[in-house]
Amino acid sequence: MYIKEIKDMINLMNENNLSELEIEKEGVRIRLKRGPSGVVYERTAETAPPQVMAEGKMEKVVAEKIAKKNILEIKAPMVGTFYRAPSPEAPAYANIGDTIEQGQVICIIEAMKLMNEIKSEVKGKLIDIQVDNAEPVEFGQVLFLVEPL
Repeated sequence: MYIKEIKDMINLMNENNLSELEIEKEGVRIRLKRGPSGVVYERTAETAPPQVMAEGKMEKVVAEKIAKKNILEIKAPMVGTFYRAPSPEAPAYANIGDTIEQGQVICIIEAMKLMNEIKSEVKGKLIDIQVDNAEPVEFGQVLFLVEPL
């Protein structure tokens, strides 16, 4: 499913005053539900090819930016493997809903066997984590969405 198709679904919801819409196509199930802050996007894609899943994450970002105009992105400063905690047994540096401070370590990116602590450049409320733990990330890829305080 492409971003344009998902945007069309959101428009369909708005035009017909629908509170919920669920569609399954090519092994991808999309569920849109209107909440108090706008459209909430949920994707289940067990059999979806990787490019469909990446586009789904991009659409989630678009939907959230529409709902909240004041959202900042924290992007990966390097290529590597994303980790939310210093070790598998340790708690995550930051969770959705947490208030993060400027200079606070929020994740680690492993690059060439070196663990690089990534610090927040902004103070705000963490509203979404765009990458799963132990997933590879690219330079400039969005890691976190933050509502500045």
